[in-house]
Amino acid sequence: MQRRCLKVRQLAALSMALGAITATAHAQSQGSWTMKAPIPIARSEVALAAVGGKVHVIGGSVERVARTYHDEYDPATDRWRTRAPLPHGLDHIGTAVVNGKIYTVGGFVASTHKDGQPHVLEYDPAADSWRSLATLKTGLGSVAVTSLDGKIHAVGGRTAAGQTVATHQVYDPASNTWSERAPLPKARDHMALVAAEGKIHAVGGRFGESADKTDMHDIYDPATNSWTSGPPLPTARSGLAYTLYQGLILVLGGELAPNTFAENEAYDPKAKSWRTLAPMPAGRHGTGAATAGGHVYVAGGSLKPGAGAVTDQLIVFTLP
Repeated sequence: MQRRCLKVRQLAALSMALGAITATAHAQSQGSWTMKAPIPIARSEVALAAVGGKVHVIGGSVERVARTYHDEYDPATDRWRTRAPLPHGLDHIGTAVVNGKIYTVGGFVASTHKDGQPHVLEYDPAADSWRSLATLKTGLGSVAVTSLDGKIHAVGGRTAAGQTVATHQVYDPASNTWSERAPLPKARDHMALVAAEGKIHAVGGRFGESADKTDMHDIYDPATNSWTSGPPLPTARSGLAYTLYQGLILVLGGELAPNTFAENEAYDPKAKSWRTLAPMPAGRHGTGAATAGGHVYVAGGSLKPGAGAVTDQLIVFTLP
């Protein structure tokens, strides 16, 4: 009898240990966050881009006015340095990287969503200089931007008059020209736009005010110049940060008064399904994300809706 009881207790202990190991492994599989050196100047509605192993934080708003700030972070030293400022004070900018250069598209000049701009700019890290390129036909802020096959796609956004649009414009750096592609199925802005597996994914966003958020997930196929519906974003939200990381489309943060989102949800284009990853340490919006050296960097933004609790934090996400 005693042997049987001992065996039962041993099995129970083993089961608990295995359960703990499984729980730990599951938690690790969701990833983890760390905090690094803060940005020199706290600001929100920033744009991020990674090139040459460095992370650039571009533009953004301070006291509701868009600024020309441009800071570069070196993950190897955990240090920041100031780089050439933007030619124009802008926030809510779209960014992409092509052939080692950073491209910015559109942006607003002040809060809230004031005067969408047509500016298109190219930054050369080697020369630490900006130059102006062919402009958008119409000024746009909160336009979603990504690169695919050496070209830059700018989708959706909000005009200077405050109207959300469904336009899909493509910039060719080789010819410095813009062309039109099939528009979004429904106009929106403040969304995520990520290229993966030869297609472009437009995720979440809003149709108008922040409360008018959506979980829409539209997939663009350049071979057919058409959009199809994909599995919806698990948590409908807008004001998103986004990046491609380990083959996954990461959609981070967002806002809906009186709260911000800490959600970190990832779409696997091969499995055609969403998964939940470790949430950010706190909810935030008005930030951006960039992937460099096996990590995801998220900088600045606001911890509360609008311009509430603007932060200088740099947080870093890693999957095992």
